[in-house]
Amino acid sequence: MITYKKVMKKKEIKKDEILKKGGKTASEFKEFIAKGNILDLAVGVVMGGAFGKIVTSVVSDILMPVIGMLIGGVDFSGLSVKVGEATITYGNFIQNIIDFLIISIFIFIFVKFIEKLTKLKKEEEKAEEEKKDEKQDEQIELLKEIRDLLKEDE
Repeated sequence: MITYKKVMKKKEIKKDEILKKGGKTASEFKEFIAKGNILDLAVGVVMGGAFGKIVTSVVSDILMPVIGMLIGGVDFSGLSVKVGEATITYGNFIQNIIDFLIISIFIFIFVKFIEKLTKLKKEEEKAEEEKKDEKQDEQIELLKEIRDLLKEDE
């Protein structure tokens, strides 16, 4: 008969080794958490949630009432069909599809707007860098002319 004590005697557990391995794992975990990618991801998730609330508000509070007026006040969410005892509310499904399409269009336009701003900023930075390079080139040319004039005087 195998007992717990016999198994433990065969497997001599060394507390120092366990603590050493646990400490190494903890330090690896700290290093993993401290990486910038994790923090960036966390910030992105929080910002995405906040942006999602803004987009949902724009769709439900601003766009959907206007669209409802344009299509004659039709509210899709109330559409349903009764099959036996069950009620299938397909109107909610249609409403969610419309919401998704509007949100997708809104996000697409927002991303395009941000891309244009980013592109303009990059073009400005590039123009400043070229201007700086031209200025340095002018200074180099001037120094070369001074050098050549000094050589002629010799």
